[in-house]
Amino acid sequence: MDKQVCFVTGASKGLGLSLVKKLLAGGYRVAATSRNVDELQNAVGVRTEGFLPLAVKLTEEESVAAAITKTIAHFGSLDVVVNNAGYGLLGALEELSDADARQNFDVNVFGSINVIRKALPQMREQRSGHILNIASIGGFTGAFPGFGIYCATKFAVHGFSESLAEEVRPFGIHVTVVSPGYFRTNFLEDSSLNVPVNAIDAYQNVRESQKIHQESYNGNQPGDPDKAAALMIEVAGMPEPPVHLFLGQDAYELAEAKIRAVQKDMASMQVSATSTGFSETLFS
Repeated sequence: MDKQVCFVTGASKGLGLSLVKKLLAGGYRVAATSRNVDELQNAVGVRTEGFLPLAVKLTEEESVAAAITKTIAHFGSLDVVVNNAGYGLLGALEELSDADARQNFDVNVFGSINVIRKALPQMREQRSGHILNIASIGGFTGAFPGFGIYCATKFAVHGFSESLAEEVRPFGIHVTVVSPGYFRTNFLEDSSLNVPVNAIDAYQNVRESQKIHQESYNGNQPGDPDKAAALMIEVAGMPEPPVHLFLGQDAYELAEAKIRAVQKDMASMQVSATSTGFSETLFS
């Protein structure tokens, strides 16, 4: 990845900020986005020709297109895109409004797709590039009460990333979907985790999940974001990177549990489920 140009969204905090700092320290050229460019600049703390901070609204195609254009004009190429921007949404499906759900999809899913759509023409022209889409272990297993919509957005990231990997393979472009477990960032803080305005008392399991995440997990997550950032940089430099990257021991354990559960369900229904095709009719 020597001197490659990296475009990182959601870079003013959390994993995105750790990644931008490591990239800049390693001599990479970095365009980074946030809704507030001053906040981003202050968080990164450096001012060099190799760092281009950009104020971008990911849900607006024109804003995204302008950012990609500025990046290519400033650095001359675009090699690695990291779709990191997103936020958490906690609440039972019944508790969350249509607007709540759609907004989470707009940012977590369609914001990333906007970036991909605008970045691909440059990558196809140069016949190289790597797109890393930050999903979550909650995009592989949805067994988290109160995180149904958030998990749905991250399942969507998994889905479109797998299809995208096949679509762009002929152009020499790689795609990796990154599924972190619990990393010690501000994801579980009020600024990054939305909660329902009108909670329903009957959902005690959701309230318990909310309390555990906000009071027990927050600040005690086992994952080190700096180590995660270093591994992502390593993966982006591989000639044949993985399509799926699970980050953290907890992510591996949860993924393996999901795989075992699916295999158990498949085995229990295999005979019946595989006999649902048309029966062959023999004519004498």
